[in-house]
Amino acid sequence: MADKIAYFWFRRDLRMEDNCGLYHALKSGFKIIPVFIFDTEILEDLKDKKDARVSFIHAAVSQLKKELNNAGTDIIILHEKPQKAWEELLLKKPAAAIYTNADYEPYAIKRDNMVGEIAKKHGCSFLTFKNQVIMEPGQVLKDDGTPYTVFTPFLKKWKSVLNDEDLNPFTTTHLMGNFYPLINETIPSLKTLGFTKSEITLPEPFVDIEKISHYADKRDIPSANGTTHLSIHLRFGTVSVRELFRIGLPVSEKWTNELVWREFYMHILFFFPHVVTGAFKTQYDKIEWRNNALEFETWCEGKTGYPIVDAGMRELNETGFMHNRVRMIVSSFLTKHLLIDWRWGEAYFAEKLLDYELSSNNGGWQWAAGCGVDAAPYFRIFNPTLQTQKFDPELKYIRKWVPELNTLKYPNPIVDHAFARNRCLEVYKRCMAN
Repeated sequence: MADKIAYFWFRRDLRMEDNCGLYHALKSGFKIIPVFIFDTEILEDLKDKKDARVSFIHAAVSQLKKELNNAGTDIIILHEKPQKAWEELLLKKPAAAIYTNADYEPYAIKRDNMVGEIAKKHGCSFLTFKNQVIMEPGQVLKDDGTPYTVFTPFLKKWKSVLNDEDLNPFTTTHLMGNFYPLINETIPSLKTLGFTKSEITLPEPFVDIEKISHYADKRDIPSANGTTHLSIHLRFGTVSVRELFRIGLPVSEKWTNELVWREFYMHILFFFPHVVTGAFKTQYDKIEWRNNALEFETWCEGKTGYPIVDAGMRELNETGFMHNRVRMIVSSFLTKHLLIDWRWGEAYFAEKLLDYELSSNNGGWQWAAGCGVDAAPYFRIFNPTLQTQKFDPELKYIRKWVPELNTLKYPNPIVDHAFARNRCLEVYKRCMAN
């Protein structure tokens, strides 16, 4: 068995330590060949050829390559559709197994089913492991075996089934001798991938205990820099969710609850995949959206005349990040004040957010539009002025991103709040009556 090889396929787990699938691969008795695939199916859909996420992944894979070189091996890096890549790899170098970590998004499930069939055809096992979550879909269910659709009871059950073993780290340092001795593999340049380096500065994977300890007090204040900016690292697996939970648990329940929110939305997407294209509560697919393209463009550019909305959109456009409280305000504004389909906003966030995750983005937008799980009632419409008074009373955040505030250069409000609120209520009432 020692002379047989197996592959480990890195995906949303771009790290060596506390990597469940990698740990099991290295313990298998096979000699392990690491693989990463720049998926052309995904990359070709990205409009912005300076997409900061591609720069981030490229840098993370380059770092991973260095660490593997230090461990006496290398990583095969391909730029191809995964099915074709694996067909060619298994023909060129047959293997006993492909090890990888599970992914729960619809595209990933379909892709993995196809790769699994290819592996089977070549007499190769396809093995997946839980790694990007602490509780994967199916582990936290109601007593009758059905999935939760409201967060609070999900959270309670999640905590009741959690045990120490779920948080144990998967230490691989002592297993480094089990890699196959690859040498001189090349990594395609960003140019080869069809991209150029983004100017956006990406956050380091630094776990700031001080920020976590004050998270509950500062999380809603956009000027306070009170969030950890670890979401992009969770998205691509340059940090371990188990490690973050272990660190955060004694420090801030509010912060660790946010990690559970992330898993809740993954659970919803897995069990209710129709949310990708439609409302969770299908009645809301009947909403008569106005979908004014000029107003949408005004929102995208941060020129609505509502300072807190404009500040958020400008922050997003310039940095690839938006404070969570402000995300709620701008998404409510688009869907309720302008009556523009939540899917338009979701797609724009998907294009711009560094930490874009289908499940969380979809869940957040449907929450704002009132059509999702655990949704705010449709008649809850954020007043941007009151939100500003509550969360940015000294205008510190707004003035950073809207320096022309209170000058002739700043536009008048695109719509009157009271008028927009009444219009929205009428449209939603008609929807509910149908």
